Parts: sequence; structure tokens; C-alpha cells
Amino acid sequence: MIGGTGGSGRELSSPPGDGISNLRFSNHSDHLLVSSWDNKVRLYDASSNVLKGSFAQRGPVLDCCFHDDASGFTAGADRTVRRYDFSTGREDILGTHDSPVKCVEYSHTTGQVISGSWDKTMRCWDARAASGQETHPQPERVYSMSLVGYRLVIATAGRHINVYDLRNMSQPEQRRESSLKYQTRCVRCYPNGTGYALSSVEGRVAMEFFDLSEEGQAKKYAFKCHRKSEAGRDTVYPVNAIAFHPIYGTFATGGCDGYVNVWDGNNKKRLYQYSRYPTSIAALSFSRDGRLLAVASSYTFEEGQKPHEPDAIFVRSVNEAEVKPKPKAYVQAA
Repeated sequence: MIGGTGGSGRELSSPPGDGISNLRFSNHSDHLLVSSWDNKVRLYDASSNVLKGSFAQRGPVLDCCFHDDASGFTAGADRTVRRYDFSTGREDILGTHDSPVKCVEYSHTTGQVISGSWDKTMRCWDARAASGQETHPQPERVYSMSLVGYRLVIATAGRHINVYDLRNMSQPEQRRESSLKYQTRCVRCYPNGTGYALSSVEGRVAMEFFDLSEEGQAKKYAFKCHRKSEAGRDTVYPVNAIAFHPIYGTFATGGCDGYVNVWDGNNKKRLYQYSRYPTSIAALSFSRDGRLLAVASSYTFEEGQKPHEPDAIFVRSVNEAEVKPKPKAYVQAA
């Protein structure tokens, strides 16, 4: 059994040698794909703590995602979008951008690979062929992307949010501005498809909804998190990562304070805080059944070049009490 309540979890062996940019669990197994600034993407079996493969690129790998258990996609600082066959080690370049590629997603719904770049474009690729399908200009550099069903949410510099319907990509379904005042770090869609959570460099998370009706928009809110108060002074930390629990719809956030918090968004409450990790939380991912949580403890250079703890990946067993929403108190009418 990996980890346990109260501890950091089990540390994976053979970690990346430089900053961890992202990590993701497979939708089919406990395989974990990890991208990093040491020019490699690694495939682990998180349950058995085995490094199953390591694949090198010409530059830092800024994002990764699974196609299936046998293959995956990467976004690179070398401006490429690549596909890797994990069993043979074969790699194909699906295409390139004009600047580093910050994000990559695979839509199981449509079979498209979607990449977002600092060249201010989002591009869609056919997963079956090395050919670009479409290029969609964005208002600024792409910082984060997330998919749920047919919906794609893109967060860019300048606090812009574009929402697309993958069935009609001619223009965004919605163009929004972040309700948070400062730069966006992460966007993640709700598993039920009704909206998305957005985090910023200024210790806040916004809960947003796709429904544009007055009633739908009345549900949105933002809250402060990953802050520390000492001697009457607040220290505020960027919120780098958001991950939703696949069963309960609660979510974890990770910040530059080294903490992972679990939240019940519907009831607007924090459910749990794990013990502090050695350094900043760069990325988070729940396994497909919600039993495991992968945590990238990796300095994100928010304070520039300085001595810091080695990069590490922790995988912890998730106790139901940490992630299951608590029922609202029942008050009997007089």
C-alpha cells in the first residue's frame, strides 16, 4: 500500500533531474506520465514504483498526456508536439508551433490532439496522422488548458479565457476574462462538465460555470487559499495545480507553500490539508478511481535561482474521509 493518511506518501524512485512540468495518471491503469525540464518524459507504474520508460527530447518537456496505456503525447520547448509509443520507444512529430508548446490534451471524445503554445495559437492535430488540421489564434500566450466532453477551456496570459465546443471550432463558444485579478496558473474543468476552476499567482481559486444565465452565473465565487499569516502580515503563494477527484468531484490544490489542500467546492469548505511537502507543488493528479494522488514536489522558481530541495514525485493512498463531501447538517423544523 502506498502512503497513508498524515504522511507525504511513497516517493517514486528515479525522479526527474530538473523541474517537473506536469504529471498525469492514465484513464486505464495506475500508470503515471511525467514531463520535466530535464528534456525527458517518464512513464511509471505508480503502484509498484517502477520506472517503465524514459524518452528524451531536444529541449524541456512542458506538458504530457496519455493517448492510451500504450502511447502518449508531449508538448516541448523545442516547439514540437510528439507522440511516443511506450512499448517500442518510437516517436513521431505530429507538428510544430512557432514558439514553445506549453500544453497538450487528447480528446477521447473526438480523437483530436490539441496543443497550446506561447506563439498565441491553439492547434488541433489528427492523432492518426502527422498532419495539422486547424490553427486557432488566441488573444495571448497559452498558459493552461482543460477538456471535459466536447468542451475545451483555454487560459492565456492577460487573464483571457476562451471556451470552445470541439464540434464547432470556427470561433470560441465563450470569450471571458478571469474573475481573478492576477495571472492565471491553472484551469481544470469540473468532471460533471458544468464549469471550471481557475487558479492564480495570488493565492486564489475561482469557481466558474458555463451556464451564462443570471441564475448560472450567480453560482460562481472565488476564495483565498495557500496563504500564511505571521505577525500580522500575509504571505501569499501562487496556486500552481488543481486536480478533481473523479468520483466525488471534490478537488485538490497545490501551491508554492508546499501544501496540498482538498476542497468541497459545492459546500465551500476545505476538507483536508496534507503534511507540508519539501518544496513547491508543481502538479497534481488523481488516479482514475481516485484511490491515489500523485504530487509533484518541485521548485517552480517563483523566487528565482536559489538552493532548493531535489525534485520528487510522491504517490499517496487517498482516504475516503479526505475527499468525500461531508453532508450538510440537518436542522429539524420547529
